[in-house]
Amino acid sequence: MYSKYPLRLVFLAIFAYCAGLIGFGLILQHIEGIEPCPLCILQRYGFVGCGLIALLAGLHNSQGVMRRIYAFLIMASAIAGGGVSVRQIWLQHNPPTEVVCGPDLQYMIGNFPLSDALPMLFRGAGDCSKVDWTFLGLSIAEWALINFSLITLICLWQLFRRTPERRRFS
Repeated sequence: MYSKYPLRLVFLAIFAYCAGLIGFGLILQHIEGIEPCPLCILQRYGFVGCGLIALLAGLHNSQGVMRRIYAFLIMASAIAGGGVSVRQIWLQHNPPTEVVCGPDLQYMIGNFPLSDALPMLFRGAGDCSKVDWTFLGLSIAEWALINFSLITLICLWQLFRRTPERRRFS
């Protein structure tokens, strides 16, 4: 049995969802005054990656193997972002005993080689373990993990669902 949802709409819905999440993060930052930590910034990059790949897939309206490649790439970005979320959740539930606020993301990337900056990001600054905002008892990082998981599930559905292939006319 074939799915009744057009492939293009699923990818464009992922793009719109990610754009909404980024927009909400910017509202929290610029209106509520909650400054993102380096791990929050990396999670935003995960959502941007998912959204941009989904937009490309939606515009391309690919079928067959290309649909699966796009779904895999979106899923890889979501899994990477989810991994960063898990690290931040772990830091929030097990805060370091000594809180040392580190430099921001732009400073680290601008002044250190990437091989040194990435471990510093995942080590987390003191503010990465701080919970500034919650909704229904969950922190921003926990909500990000839920959203990355949802995107991953949608991509798995895209990877394995059966669709009628386009007929090619000569």
